Amino acid sequence: MSEPADPTAATSATRDIADVAAVEVITTAAVHLMSAAAVKCGLSVDEGDGSEYLDLDEARKLITALAALVTASAPDIGNQHARSLRDGLRSLQLAFREASAFPDAPGEGPGEKYTGSVV
Repeated sequence: MSEPADPTAATSATRDIADVAAVEVITTAAVHLMSAAAVKCGLSVDEGDGSEYLDLDEARKLITALAALVTASAPDIGNQHARSLRDGLRSLQLAFREASAFPDAPGEGPGEKYTGSVV
């Protein structure tokens, strides 16, 4: 692995991340997972219908990872943050179901082993 051009850059980055609250790191990671899953479900906001980005296999992985993160972190991040993450997760699970030609059985969809059945 190569050394950073500026040896103080690594120290600065470590200091910067040390100033960020855990809830902010968790919600940022969740938002990245949500954004990627939305695109893979064909919910792109760019021109067109988004179907060119549709990849349900990838979406399933992202939604499952998001469900695990949200479920595991909910007790620690508080209801205010967890509620909005759960709402976003549920919307993605429903979008996945709608985009699927052959929807999964209830309880078998992405992330449903963590969240329970989403109908």
